Amino acid sequence: MDANGARGEVVASLAGVERRLCLTLGALAEMETALGCDGLAGLAERMRALSARDLTTVLAALLRGGGEQDLANALGEAAVDPREAAEAVAKAFAAAA
Repeated sequence: MDANGARGEVVASLAGVERRLCLTLGALAEMETALGCDGLAGLAERMRALSARDLTTVLAALLRGGGEQDLANALGEAAVDPREAAEAVAKAFAAAA
């Protein structure tokens, strides 16, 4: 699977399957809303201590930003290791910097 680096896409392995993630404006807005944050500063503060549910929310937004359509398959039946999820989120944010 290829990633468009110019767009800020990254590829990460989740439960043994390569997935494309991208930090888009839509993904940021989705995270702000889902996590109850007011603006990017609030989101940055909240990202410092995510619960497992929060991590899943952030990961899902990044997967949608990368064009993933079947989130039930991406995050559902196959258990995603929390470390894999955290590394994938960190990788997506680093690519957008």
